[in-house]
Amino acid sequence: MPSKSVLNAQVNTRTDDVPKSSSGRARKRKADVAIHLQDPDEEITEMQTKKKQCSSQETCRDQTPASSPCQADKPVGIGRVGYAHYTSRSVFVTPTRPSPLPALCWASKDDVWNNLLKKDKIYLHNVRVMERHPNLQPKMRAILLDWLIEVCEVYKLHRETFYLGQDYFDRFMATQKNVQKSTLQLIGISALFIAAKMEEIYPPKVHQFAYVTDGACTEEEILSMEVIIMKELNWSLSPLTPVSWLNIYMQMAHLKEFTEVLMPQFPQATFVQIAELLDLCVLDVRSLEFSSSLLAASALFHFSSMELIMKVSGLKWCDVERCVRWMIPFAMAIRDVGSSSLKTFKGIPAENIHNIQSHSPYLDWLGKVHTHQLADSDHSQTSSVPSGVLTPPPSSEKPEDSSS
Repeated sequence: MPSKSVLNAQVNTRTDDVPKSSSGRARKRKADVAIHLQDPDEEITEMQTKKKQCSSQETCRDQTPASSPCQADKPVGIGRVGYAHYTSRSVFVTPTRPSPLPALCWASKDDVWNNLLKKDKIYLHNVRVMERHPNLQPKMRAILLDWLIEVCEVYKLHRETFYLGQDYFDRFMATQKNVQKSTLQLIGISALFIAAKMEEIYPPKVHQFAYVTDGACTEEEILSMEVIIMKELNWSLSPLTPVSWLNIYMQMAHLKEFTEVLMPQFPQATFVQIAELLDLCVLDVRSLEFSSSLLAASALFHFSSMELIMKVSGLKWCDVERCVRWMIPFAMAIRDVGSSSLKTFKGIPAENIHNIQSHSPYLDWLGKVHTHQLADSDHSQTSSVPSGVLTPPPSSEKPEDSSS
């Protein structure tokens, strides 16, 4: 136990330190005040230099805290009647293409249109994707996609499902090198498996996708490839596909009830015919040169006119010219064989049958496409603005019925 002398010495030391430390703090606080006090004019000048927004001392004093750029840390001010005034800046950007959308009650039409255009630029494809795989030929891609279309029809999957699968497949192949022919079917069916889970309410089970491969792909292989594809795509699985753009364009072209903008108001048969042209075009690897919105607009052009394209898409002839000319042989091939009729599917409501992916002999039609490409290559590059190959003629130009 410490002695009394030691305790007294400690107490004396503490009591001696108290006035010294308190006096030191007081002097320091006084010095701080003296140093940091500024002249009001100097303070305003410093604020003007930092913010570069107040033109003069009087302007800054007259502005209210809610609207003054000098009061950036006070976003809320009190008005004359005592209510808070909130200020906000506009986040809407003028679209690069005129918006064809009508006024929407649930969002800004320019904001919605900007989001669509932004997504169209984000999800791009590599047209040289086949060069990364020396053992594969463009025809192999066409055969695979044609088979995926057939699978979609068998399981009554939506057109959007097929186009999502096609997007996943092409973007995944652009991340790989030297993919072998034996792996191509596994990648394709796995991409369609992912697309079905993204789009369908009741997607087929994995064993059903394995079944259509006739034993070439097992359930375990499809599940493993599913994870690989999604990781390589960085989980970016929501592109705006050509058939989605076609839905938008067709709706804008036939919109009558503006309060029902989300309900299809276009003829189903016409939509299916244009979608059939898109199906044929995406089998060609050169379709990857064009964005989804351009493909849809060019397909619609061949069934309508340039005036309608400008109205529903905001695109000009200089924007779509190259894609329109490239698509001419495909439209001519469909004209030669005739468009398919609207199919019906058991269990599918009549108002939704146009959304179900249907299969046609696309590989046979591609042979006609190549024939037209060789015959019309020079003409398609030098002619003026072509008319739509599949556009119905005006009523005044239709041939008279022989029976009349």
